[in-house]
Amino acid sequence: MAALPPGWKLPDLRIDVDGDWYDEGIQVTHPGILANLRGNLKKDAEGYFIQTRVRIPVRVDDAPFVLTRIERQGEGLHVVVNDGTEDTVDPATVRLGRGDVPYCAVKGGDFQARFSRAATFQLLALAEYDEATGRGALRLGGREYPLARAS
Repeated sequence: MAALPPGWKLPDLRIDVDGDWYDEGIQVTHPGILANLRGNLKKDAEGYFIQTRVRIPVRVDDAPFVLTRIERQGEGLHVVVNDGTEDTVDPATVRLGRGDVPYCAVKGGDFQARFSRAATFQLLALAEYDEATGRGALRLGGREYPLARAS
C-alpha cells in the first residue's frame, strides 16, 4: 500500500443500512460523487474499500446496495438498484436475513443488496405463501425457490 502524503488522513467512509453514503459523518448527496463512490466500491477478504493511490476502507452497516424495485421479467427477476442501475437477479440468491429482511446478490454476484421496504412488498406480491407450513416461495421458470432464512 502506498504511504499517505504528509498531513493527509484517510477519509472516514460509511454506507448506512439504507444505502446512503457518509464521509466523516456527513451524508454524501452530490450525484456525481455518489456515482464515483458506488462505481469504484470493491470487496475482498479484508472488507469493502475504494482503491485510489491508497486503499480507502469503507464501513458498511448492512449491505452496500439497496433494491428499490423488483419485478418478474419473463422467467427471471429484474431489479432497480439504489445507484440507478438495473440488474437481473438469480432467484436462488434471494434469502431472508435478520428480521425477515430480504437480500440477494447483485452486480454479477459481487455484492449483496438489501430490499427496500417497497421492494420487499413487491417481492411478497411475487411469492406464494403456504399457510399450512408458514413458508413462502418464488416460482419462476418451472422452478421453486424457497424464501428461507440464511443460516
